[in-house]
Parts: sequence; C-alpha cells; structure tokens
Amino acid sequence: MKAAYDVIVIGAGPAGAEAAATAAGLGLDVLVVDEARAAGGQVHRAPDAHVAGAGVADAEGDALRARLAGSGADLALEHRVWHVARIESGDDRPARFEIAAVGPQAVLQTQGAALIVATGAVERFYPRPGWTLPGVVGLGAATIMLRSQRVLPGRRVVVAGPGPLAPLVANLILQGGGQVAALIDPNPLGAWFAAMPGVASRPGLLVQGSSWFARLVVKGVPAYRGWDVRSINGSEGVESVTVGPVDAQWRPLIDAPDKTIEADAVCFAYGLTPAAEIYRLLGADERFVPAQGGWVPALDDGQRTSIARLYGAGDGAGLLGAAAATITGRIAALSAAFDLNRLDAGAHDDDTRAARAELVRSARFGSAMARLVVPRSSAMARVPDDTVVCRCEDISAGALRAGIAAGAREINALKAATRCGMGPCGGRMCADAAAALMECAGVPFAEIGRLTARTPLRPVPLDALTGTFEYSDIPLPEKLDT
Repeated sequence: MKAAYDVIVIGAGPAGAEAAATAAGLGLDVLVVDEARAAGGQVHRAPDAHVAGAGVADAEGDALRARLAGSGADLALEHRVWHVARIESGDDRPARFEIAAVGPQAVLQTQGAALIVATGAVERFYPRPGWTLPGVVGLGAATIMLRSQRVLPGRRVVVAGPGPLAPLVANLILQGGGQVAALIDPNPLGAWFAAMPGVASRPGLLVQGSSWFARLVVKGVPAYRGWDVRSINGSEGVESVTVGPVDAQWRPLIDAPDKTIEADAVCFAYGLTPAAEIYRLLGADERFVPAQGGWVPALDDGQRTSIARLYGAGDGAGLLGAAAATITGRIAALSAAFDLNRLDAGAHDDDTRAARAELVRSARFGSAMARLVVPRSSAMARVPDDTVVCRCEDISAGALRAGIAAGAREINALKAATRCGMGPCGGRMCADAAAALMECAGVPFAEIGRLTARTPLRPVPLDALTGTFEYSDIPLPEKLDT
C-alpha cells in the first residue's frame, strides 16, 4: 500500500464499492479498506470459498465485486480499521486523514486527502431476560451463518424482530433444513400495509418479500404480529421463548396473556442503527433522525459532512437501503473529485443532479422499511431489573436505573457511573438500550446525547499491533552509576 492516497474509502459494501469505483474512474488514487474477505457488505456478502455449497446466486453482488476489482482502486480486504484521525498540515494546505488498520499479515497506516465513510449499520438490541444464553444470535449474524457458512443457528428456531430481516432469516432457516417455531413481529400487520406505497417503488423487491411470507404460510410457521419477546428461557442454552402482545410503541401489555414456545435457538434484533463512530470521533456534526435509524451525520446534497473533505455514504450515514446506498456512494465520490479539483463544476453539477433524482426514487423503498424499525425507547420500559444490558461489563438494567436515579442525566455520565459501554464493543450493543432506559425514566431526550467515540474503533489483538518479539529485543537503558 502507498503512504498516501487522494481518497480513502472505509467499507466495501454497495456504497463504498460504488464510491471507490466512481472516484477511480475519475482518475483519483483510491484505497478501499474493509474487514471482509470480499467486497459486498452485508447485503451482498460473498460466500465462504472454504464451505461447500455456501452462498446463493447473487448477480448484483458479483457485478459489484467485478466493478470494484476492475476499477484500479487498491483493495485492503480483511483489514479492520481501528483508528482514524484528521492531521493538520500546519500551513495553508488542507488537513489530511490518517487511518490505521490491522490485517492478516501487517498493520496498515496511510493518509488520504479525502475520506469517504461507508461503514454500514449495526444491529439494535433491546435486551430481554435470557438473551445472553448460548443459542441467541442477532438477525444480521444469523444471515452470515446461513449464507456464508451454511450453519443453522438451531434446529427449532424462534425468529423475532420488526422489518424485513426477520422473514428473510426465517426463510434462510427453512432453506437450510431447519424449523422455524414462530415468527414474532412487534409491529401489527397494519404497519406493513402502511409501508406498501414505498415498497411498491421496487416491484422486484416487493415480489421477493411477498414470496418470503408466502413460503412461511405454506410451511405452517405461526406468525405473531403485534407481539414481542418477553423472555428467553433455559439453563445452559435456549429451551423456550415467552412472547406476549405489545402496544404500538412495543410496550408489553401487562394484562394480556403470554405464550411460551419451545425452541433451541433465537434470532432477534430491533432493526439497524448507523455505524457512525468515525464521524463522532472526528467531530462531525450529527443529528437525530429516527426514520433513518437514529444519530446520523449532518450531510449536504453532496454527501459532505461539516468537516472539509469528509463524506458519508450508505446506511452508516442514514438508513435508506442498498439501492440508495450505491447512489450516495457515487455522489460522495463526485463531491470528493470536485473538492480535490479533479472534476469541473459543470460535470459535477450535471452528474450530481442526475444522481440526486435517482436517489429520491431509490430511497422510497429503504425509507419505508426503515420506518418499520424506528427506535422506540418504550420497548425497554418494563424490562426486569436483573436483565443484563451491557454484556461486556455485565451491567444490569437495575444498575443502570440506579445510576439514572442517582443523577446521571447524560449517557456518558451513566457510562462513567456504571461502566456501561466501556467494554470491547464500545457501546454498539448497549448504547441504544441504555439511552432508552434513561428516556423511560423521564430524562429528556435532548439531554441524553450519545456515547463519545474513542480509539480503538473496533477490538484489535495487541500482538497484531506489536508484532512478535522476545524480551531481549526490548532496549533497556543502561544502569546509572551512583
């Protein structure tokens, strides 16, 4: 890899791959960094070459990977970015962006004149009693297991969550030979009908989604709509799941009867939230947009953040779906090329205007799906005190409620008081739930804020940074004569 690039793209999903290919096609020197073995992101995850029969036909994913491979951009796959910084030049030259990443053979450290962040989204969890038992996995993790590894999460699985990911996972389990004990959706059926105008903008996806539901009906999978998981039961693993009705805000209806379903695994999550840590680490302005998944960077029409030459693209900058993500990546690349004086104003304006018009059309479907998974703090209102919320630090809902009652009215204050969010995940699994508990306790949303981003952005093994050495290799100062 080179010491410096015109543009660095973090993420090789639909947004990052399109941004890199577009930028390289405009003559920019581009580096793409991604943790996966192949480009494609979650939606077009490449099958594992070491697993016989893994994966499904994915013409769009194959085309994405072929376009990126032929673009001329440098690829640093299987590299985890753990640090990003903005380096001031000390003179009139613009600041540069420095990234540090760990790969299979070496540590990568390089700089870019512009940085496009296309880090995608992470799953949102509202913890339930028993969610730390073996056999409980997120819906996103389940798709990786099923698509890339052909591994079933269990033989009899309860699949739970709002939005399109739950029926997709249920179908993948059936295709893999497993049994779906039940499909649980906290949204009533009416919420899906309300989404139909936006869904109809992508007829192909509408047909595909309809086929998922039809297959579940044909296979006799019970569907509980307007219900949610109340607890996951078992001693050394999942044995059953208790579910019950909820109101429109996913709050359990106390007087309504619940139902216990035998299962040996549970796949659940509550939608997605943008992976926005890099924007936060660099100090870019953010805003809370529930319909786009929560906290997102403030962007202009060219995907520019409040920091010069820092751009956002894809679901990490706001949930709009895979088709829209590709277009946001293209717009970000056009803006970077223009800002680096590699694209004239006329071409930039024409290309960006056309892409924005296409984005409006493509975003209708993603926006309709995102509305089904809008974060709801009330989903945590009646979670029992002994439920673990922060898995890394083993912090319970009761401990968090006690911290809030003691005066923590900002999420970083709650973090300092309880250690919630201080573990290896950096709050990615617990921050939304902790903030929801604060809101349920009466803390105004405007006061809660969001967790401060810190390096390392992702867990990295220490030996990957230090390399292999012997104690004798460490230079020691000579003993001073006294």
